[in-house]
Amino acid sequence: MPITVANHPLSHHYLSILRDRSTDPQEFRHTSRRLAYILLMEATAEATLEEYGLETPLIHTTGLRLARPVVAVAVLRAGLGLIDAVIDMLPDVAVGYAGVQRDEETARPMEYYTKFPAMEGRLVLVLEPMLATGGSLAWAVERVKAAGAEHIIALCVVASPEGVERMNTEHPDVKVVTAAVDSHLNDHFYIVPGLGDMGDRLFATL
Repeated sequence: MPITVANHPLSHHYLSILRDRSTDPQEFRHTSRRLAYILLMEATAEATLEEYGLETPLIHTTGLRLARPVVAVAVLRAGLGLIDAVIDMLPDVAVGYAGVQRDEETARPMEYYTKFPAMEGRLVLVLEPMLATGGSLAWAVERVKAAGAEHIIALCVVASPEGVERMNTEHPDVKVVTAAVDSHLNDHFYIVPGLGDMGDRLFATL
C-alpha cells in the first residue's frame, strides 16, 4: 500500500497546533482546514490531466484540467473537519458521507449511515482524519468499493503503525496520505502522541 507523509513545513506547523491540548475548538477547526489543503495537494499530486482549448485575453491556447471527476467521502464525524477544504479546492466535487462510530470496548466500527454519489470512473477521496486501528477506514473503503469506486485515496491527519498495517493488509491498492505516522496505539486504542478525539475537539463535545 503506498503511503505519503506530508513533509511540508506548514504541515508540521499545523499538526503541532492540532496536537496542543490548549488549542480551542475554533482554532482547531480553522487549523484542520488549513492542514487539509496540504493533504489534498499531496493526494492529487499525480492526478491525471487532460488538455482542452481555451482563450486567454491574447491568444487561443491549451489548458489542462483534471481528467477524472472527484468524489469526497467524509467519514463522520471527524471527516467533516476536512471536507470544507476539499470543496474550496474542488468546487465541482461530489460529496458522500459514511457514518460510523467506534465501539469503545472493542474499537470495532459500527455503521449507522451511508449516502454516496456515483463512484464509477471517479477519483474517490475518503476523509478519515484518525487512522488508529484502521477499522473505520477499512470499513469505509470497503463500502465505497462496493458502490463502484476503483480509484481511492485516503486522507488522514494522523496514522498509527497498526492502522497502516491493517490498510496494507486489507486494501493494498488504496493510497494513504497523512501528516504523520505516530508511535503506537495505547490500551484504549488512541494514537500516541496523537491529538485526542478529533471529533470531540472539532465540535466541542469533550
